[in-house]
Amino acid sequence: MIHISMEPLRFLSMDQIESFHGRGYVVYPIPYPGTANEWKKHDSYLIIRDFLAQDETDALLTRSRLLLDEFSLPDHPLTKFTTGDDDHVGDDYFLTSGDKIRYFLEQDATDGQGNLTREKHKAVNKIGHGLHELDPVFRRATLQNEKLRSLVRDLRFHHDPVALQSMVITKQTQIGGEVPEHNDSTFLYTFPPTALGFWIALEQCTRENGALSFLPGSHLTAPITKRFVRLPSGGTGFEQLLDPDQVPTPVGEYVLEECNPGDLVLIHGSVLHKSERNISAKTRFAYTFHMIESPPYAVYDDKNWLQPTEAMPFSRILDTPNLSTRKVGV
Repeated sequence: MIHISMEPLRFLSMDQIESFHGRGYVVYPIPYPGTANEWKKHDSYLIIRDFLAQDETDALLTRSRLLLDEFSLPDHPLTKFTTGDDDHVGDDYFLTSGDKIRYFLEQDATDGQGNLTREKHKAVNKIGHGLHELDPVFRRATLQNEKLRSLVRDLRFHHDPVALQSMVITKQTQIGGEVPEHNDSTFLYTFPPTALGFWIALEQCTRENGALSFLPGSHLTAPITKRFVRLPSGGTGFEQLLDPDQVPTPVGEYVLEECNPGDLVLIHGSVLHKSERNISAKTRFAYTFHMIESPPYAVYDDKNWLQPTEAMPFSRILDTPNLSTRKVGV
């Protein structure tokens, strides 16, 4: 039997919680005081406007630009990053970046001889993947953020969440790469699936510079079909969970969501989302990190590309676990 806590809400409204969770997350209606026992529209993503104050957002953006200035090119292996199915980054520089701050280039940032085609600070696709632990400005916004902890308690997506894979995505002008349709559980697989993305806009995000698009409700119709794993032979690759002819065609229309600086987007690990190439003259900086459930509530597979290290185990968010959650896994 699952016991549902009736603790007072700290940050989210009941309408926001129901909008995010909706049907498909629990097997029966939960009777909240003053709330009808009925399912509401479920999108599997939730936008929280002005989650960060302007000074907090400015601090993250300023720090991001300083990190780009600190990028040392002479000792960099010119590792590029792509989220497509082919030629995915898989070298040691990438695989050992979970507890470090490292720089990954846009696909079009170098020429055929491996030389940068633009200034170094305009060539970086993303900075990752240990910002939430190693950088004091990003740590303050993540692990030392009381508002974030209140949100996590209100949402009750996890019992005892841990943070991992923090990144600044720059979406550079003119060459900012397209991110094709995907779900985050492909890259951060747990059993049962528990990945949850936190995506914070640091700049204006519009149709022109590659704002996010979502397929609402696809967490219920689009199964996790593959996993991004470490290969026994070295590097990374995709492990198919379903034969291609078994994969259902996603149903529905994508919704583009423009965001202002400081807006937070919560992204269910199974919802399909994407972003288009940035061919505009404006960058689209965003800070993103993920949470997963910790043992004994879920198992994080040792085939996942990102692994905890002795120096940096996955970072706990809550001082004490949530007694109950709204979901077990989809």
